[in-house]
Amino acid sequence: MKTLIVIQARTGSARLPNKVMLPLAGAPLLQRMTERVRMTRCGAKIVVATSFLDSDDPIRALCRRIGVECHSGHPTDLLDRNYRLAQEERADVVVRISSDCPLIDPAVIDRIILYHRRNEGRFDFVGNLRPATYPDGNGVEVMSFSALEHAWREARLAVEREHVTPFIWNRPDRFTLDNLTWEAGVDYSMRYRWTVDYPEDYEFVTAVYDELFSTASPYFSLYEILSFVMSRPDIQNINERRIGGRTGAPDDMRTTATAAADV
Repeated sequence: MKTLIVIQARTGSARLPNKVMLPLAGAPLLQRMTERVRMTRCGAKIVVATSFLDSDDPIRALCRRIGVECHSGHPTDLLDRNYRLAQEERADVVVRISSDCPLIDPAVIDRIILYHRRNEGRFDFVGNLRPATYPDGNGVEVMSFSALEHAWREARLAVEREHVTPFIWNRPDRFTLDNLTWEAGVDYSMRYRWTVDYPEDYEFVTAVYDELFSTASPYFSLYEILSFVMSRPDIQNINERRIGGRTGAPDDMRTTATAAADV
């Protein structure tokens, strides 16, 4: 069974243009994000999915430089972009992750994927966003290729084409769904914001990387981040006013605290 992790990325974010290419610990944010996803242990193939627009040429160039495969597809129909990539890769399982989450914990990704894998054939879709409990920026959605194909063939609403998964999780009568909450047993989804949408988010993430990242030991866990920000309320509060402020945004739907669409 082939599992494909799709990192959705583009340069045209309205709030913070070109954010995936902003520097983070001496490299583009997308590179740091991809490095963390590569630390997963589930054996999934990783592909960056961008648009075919010329403005996203820097993403293609970066992927070539760091040795990550890159697929170019429809600029706004994210469902089509993901489906065609999965079809091309002959994937059985597709994992959707947004590229504006450079603090995502590889262990969280593994947990969602392995749960879906252990329950092979039981669930069409497994995520951790409905309801969300992890700190914002650890969102993972895992779906069968069959569910993705049904959505691609039948989805008609713009919101269902632009955001990949609403057609699936809005139809529990048709698809078998499950959601994993944080094993810590708490809900920090609306307390901590570890994704990049605004300048304050970028400032926060930069501060975390400056403290915890090193080339000798580049991995730092969700719990290490929590320990750091809890000890530094000045850092924790940098983007506090943006918590919960993403819902209803025109360029990326937020059904929970975490991104549900392209960035």
